[in-house]
Amino acid sequence: MSLWLDFVGSTIRYVDTPTFGRIRVAEAGAPDAPAILFQHGIGGHLEAYCKNLVALSNQFRCIAFDYVGHAMSNRKAMEYTPIVLAEQVVELMDALGIAKAHLSGESLGGWVSGFLAVNHPDRVDRLMLNTGAGIPIVSEKGRADLVDLMERSKKAAGVAPTFEAVKHRIEWLIHPSNHRRLVTDELVELRLQYYLMPEGRDVTPQVNRMLPRHDEFLLPLERIRHPTMLLWTRDNPIHDLECAQAAVKRIPNGSLYVMEADGAHWPQYEAPEEFNRVARAFFGR
Repeated sequence: MSLWLDFVGSTIRYVDTPTFGRIRVAEAGAPDAPAILFQHGIGGHLEAYCKNLVALSNQFRCIAFDYVGHAMSNRKAMEYTPIVLAEQVVELMDALGIAKAHLSGESLGGWVSGFLAVNHPDRVDRLMLNTGAGIPIVSEKGRADLVDLMERSKKAAGVAPTFEAVKHRIEWLIHPSNHRRLVTDELVELRLQYYLMPEGRDVTPQVNRMLPRHDEFLLPLERIRHPTMLLWTRDNPIHDLECAQAAVKRIPNGSLYVMEADGAHWPQYEAPEEFNRVARAFFGR
């Protein structure tokens, strides 16, 4: 089944922001409902949340978007950091007329969401860090996973991506037990087309420079005062479960939920029924 069928009932459009330019947005739900902003990972795109927007839209105003420098949003040459991207989210909220929102961020999205909560606490209601980056890597396996990802990104720099290379990257995101069901030609081709866009050749390396700078931008977890859930999997790469267990102890109003279903780095896509049930309960409190 096409992933685009999951978007039936949503609207995809472009929104202009003052500093970051045109941002692609997918939205579902009533404009006056509590808003959830879903945020993808590094090198990602809003389709990562295709199985969540419409499913949760009967209770929330659900919004996913491409970060600047990604997919169909403006590919702006600039210094990319999670703090800068948090400012993009604030500008997007302003453009959408959203004063305050729940945040759910996966990987880079969790990293950005954490900084947004710290730097603009009045704009955030509840916070879900979904296999998020920006927390200390405490295990040797996690460090090895980060080095592996940086090496892959370095090798891919300046080289035209191929179907097989992109498929390998997506398999890294998804638990092996889910590969046959979820690593489809359509998903691989979609990401490949985004990676082949000419305007991304210079910008993508600038985006990827966030990876080796990870520890420069660790989240000040003690300063996150919002109700915060770390939603994790048992097999998340880099920031493994040990990282999440250590991090949640430092968040004053934090909790940890470990997915029951098999999942790696994309639990919202790998087990959407469980993810949506947990998100509805957490954000609906």
